[in-house]
Amino acid sequence: MVKDFKKGAALAVLSYCIWGALPLFWKMLSAAASMHILAFRIIGSLLFVSAVLLRGKNFTFLRHFRDSRERFYIICAAALITFNWGLYIWTVNTGHAIWASLGYYINPLVSIVMGMVFFRERLSALQWAAFACTSAGVAALTVMSGELPAASLALALSFGAYGLVKKKMSVGSLQALGAETLAALPVALALIFVPFGGILGGGTAYLFGALPDLAGYGALLWLGFLLAGPATAAPLLLFSESARLIPLSTLGFIQFLSPTFTLLIGVFVFKEHFSMVYLAAFSFVWLGVLLYSISIVSKPAANH
Repeated sequence: MVKDFKKGAALAVLSYCIWGALPLFWKMLSAAASMHILAFRIIGSLLFVSAVLLRGKNFTFLRHFRDSRERFYIICAAALITFNWGLYIWTVNTGHAIWASLGYYINPLVSIVMGMVFFRERLSALQWAAFACTSAGVAALTVMSGELPAASLALALSFGAYGLVKKKMSVGSLQALGAETLAALPVALALIFVPFGGILGGGTAYLFGALPDLAGYGALLWLGFLLAGPATAAPLLLFSESARLIPLSTLGFIQFLSPTFTLLIGVFVFKEHFSMVYLAAFSFVWLGVLLYSISIVSKPAANH
């Protein structure tokens, strides 16, 4: 129905715009240690999702921990998303939102290659061309800057692997987030209470996990910690509803709003330097994005 499609498209656009704008939120919390932000993002997401599920009287995700296979996938997903969230926050708050943007431009193409490798999915000629263009962009950035964009690739690979694990799970998206954040809870508590810097360095210069640091955070930071859960889970709720109403091909096209927003924020709000080297590399990536978008939009037509 046209009405459902319009509603689904609007929800998808809103969810990806929120995801793309999240660097603004993490930057507001940059006075705190990135690992503290990550810890409260995990705890806040768990509490928010639990409240939503409690309202719907639906806690079936807890049953999946009884099955050893499902439990393994939940723990793997939790590890991957925890790493991805932490790296994303660190990247943004150390002045590299452009790197984060590049990672999420690359991610869909990483995902289709993983689908080919692990699920024997076939790539179309356009998708192969998209992958080649994106690879050329990464190679160009590496050669011209003399540095591999490791953070971008780690973001793309970790989220691509996360999606791969999710395909193996039989839990709905909201329930999955509840299960994953519950599995990641020990990590979050360790990041808060265990003085890792002291353990690693043998002194008192803590990297994170020092309780005195938490006591020194102001009211604004604590408000941000409280909102970290809703900021994480709300766009997921919007996305889940949109995925029910519109084709995946449409979602595949809309998803590029997120890294585009992040790039614009990095350049125009955070004033990160977007050099000619970046422009040349991103031009290859954008061409890959265009070819990928054409491939997914044209796929339904090819099936008629």
